[in-house]
Amino acid sequence: MTDDPADGAPAPNSAELDPVAETILELLAAAPPNRSVSPTQVAQAVAASRRKKTDPPDAWRRYLPAVKQQALHLARAGRLVVLRKGKPVDPQTAKGVIRYRRPA
Repeated sequence: MTDDPADGAPAPNSAELDPVAETILELLAAAPPNRSVSPTQVAQAVAASRRKKTDPPDAWRRYLPAVKQQALHLARAGRLVVLRKGKPVDPQTAKGVIRYRRPA
């Protein structure tokens, strides 16, 4: 186990990440430099990977809270930046239309 003795929390390895967080990071890695992805794009990707035949077309909506929660976790860890109108904002208080980008 890779615990950091400084704060007692596990180190953020990709093996320890939530599948939604992994999807966020994968989409950011696939995006061109200085480009961003929306929470909707992430939720749609997560839904597509878990899709069942009986799911309605808008099943991706149920993943939005998990996407936002994992994005907040990644932002606190310095692994992504939350944007509003193209400018970095505090991920905890961000409202409205937001996007995610890799840190500079």
